[in-house]
Amino acid sequence: MSDTRLAVAKTYKLFVGGAFPRSESGRSYPVTDRKGRFLANAAQASRKDVREAVAAARKAFAPWSGATAHNRGQVLYRVAEMLEARREEFVAEVTAAEGIPAKRAQVAVDAAIDRWVWYAGWTDKVATVLGAANPVSGPYFCFSVPEPTGVVGVLAPQSSALLGLVSVVAPVIATGNTCVVLASEERPLPAITLAEVLATSDVPGGVVNVLTGRTAELAPWLASHSDVNALDLAGAPGELRADLERSAADTVKRVLRAPVTEPDWARQPDISRLRAFLETKTVWHPTGI
Repeated sequence: MSDTRLAVAKTYKLFVGGAFPRSESGRSYPVTDRKGRFLANAAQASRKDVREAVAAARKAFAPWSGATAHNRGQVLYRVAEMLEARREEFVAEVTAAEGIPAKRAQVAVDAAIDRWVWYAGWTDKVATVLGAANPVSGPYFCFSVPEPTGVVGVLAPQSSALLGLVSVVAPVIATGNTCVVLASEERPLPAITLAEVLATSDVPGGVVNVLTGRTAELAPWLASHSDVNALDLAGAPGELRADLERSAADTVKRVLRAPVTEPDWARQPDISRLRAFLETKTVWHPTGI
C-alpha cells in the first residue's frame, strides 16, 4: 500500500437559502492566485441563480427583520465565534486569494472577526442613536423609528476577499435586512468559506445568499430585479457603475454608491453603513390612550 495519498479537493458551490447548490447552468470557472497558479474551480452563477437567491432573501426578510435586536446581536456574535474557531483556515485562504504574507493575512482575518463583534454590538443601539422622540405642539407623541429597507443586493469588494466582504455584509444584516451578495470575481473562495460559517451558525437560511461568477454578467440582473430594495455598489467595476445606477433607478432602489477609490477596509468603521439601508418611519400617537 502506498504511503502517499491525494488530498480531497474542496468543492466551492453557491450559497442560497441556507443550502449549497451548484449553479443551475452547470458552469464553473478557474480561480487562480496573483501569480496565476490554480487554486480551485468556483461555481459560475446565472440569471436564474440570481432570481432564486432574491426569492430566498425575500422569504427570510419577515422573520429576520421581526426578530428582536438583541437576538440579531447574539446571532452575529455567534458568527464571530465560528470565525474564530476556523481562524487558521481563513488565514490560509486569504493568503492564497490575496497573495499576501501569512502575517498580513492574520491581521486581516482578526480584523474581520472583530468587525463582526463590533456590528453585533450595534444591533440593539441603532434605534436609540438613529431614532428620536420629536418635539411637537399638541396632545400627541411623535416618534421617528429606523426600519430595515428589505432585500439588499451587495457587490462585494474585489480586492479585500474577507475583511471587505464582512465590512459590507455585517451592517446589512445587523439592521434587519437580508442580502444577495456577489462575491469578488477573482477572489471568491473566502466568501464561500464564510458562507459555511453562516450555515453552521445561527443565521437563518436566506438571510445571506452568496453567488460567485462574473460580476459584469450578474450585477445588471441584480440591479434591475424588482424585488431587490437596495443596492450596495462597493465592488462594482467603474465601467458598470453608471448603468447599474440607472437600472436601480428604474425600480426605485436605494443605492449606496461605490467610492471613487478603494477604501482602506482595515480602518475602524463608523455607522454610515448601518444607516445606509434603514428607512425612517414616523409614528404619531395621541397622549392619554
